[in-house]
Amino acid sequence: MENMGTITEVKVKMSDPTALGVFGLAIVTLVAASQKMGWTTGVEYVLPWAIFLGSLAQIWASIIDFKNNNYFGAIALGIYGLFWMGVAAHWAISLGWIGELSPAADPRQLAVAFFGYMIFSLFIMVAAFEIHTVMAAILVLINILFFSLGMATLGINHELFATIAAYTEFLISLLGFYLCGATFLNNFFGRTVLSLGKPLGLIAKGPIEVKNKKAIKVAENM
Repeated sequence: MENMGTITEVKVKMSDPTALGVFGLAIVTLVAASQKMGWTTGVEYVLPWAIFLGSLAQIWASIIDFKNNNYFGAIALGIYGLFWMGVAAHWAISLGWIGELSPAADPRQLAVAFFGYMIFSLFIMVAAFEIHTVMAAILVLINILFFSLGMATLGINHELFATIAAYTEFLISLLGFYLCGATFLNNFFGRTVLSLGKPLGLIAKGPIEVKNKKAIKVAENM
């Protein structure tokens, strides 16, 4: 039989996009928190950061993580990137940028979205406990944020939950900046320059078998 030759599989190796995606999260939560804490006013100038950093940067990083077979990063960055796209669209509609609002428009529907995101974020939080301490802390705060935003949007003890949401979002931003900076330096130097803490190991009692070699390497360096 004639030799049909060999098939060569070519894989394009892409860099770790975590620092990019987390920076998008950090900067948009910082800008949004500044409005919630009363340092700035209005949401008009928050919109560009919500669209380009909160949304597009995280979605871009998510796509790269899908290609790198990084399951956690692909899903987490993807859903939170889409969240900020939805929030930006909600703000644009409420400001009348897309057209006149219907009398039946009910902004409390955003609260339903907040609670829906909180539900899935609880599952992501469980997985984050097996990555490192900083990621676990961010996910805990994200769940507190979603719950507080939902309650404040529904008008339930608005002042209390709005305050909790403001400070929680600010803390998410600070941890996000540390995470993206540590990830950038650790990947650049190929060693742990800034520690992210050990996995909490609440469910997994040993190393998690994952397909993403980068995640394995990071876990070994903690």
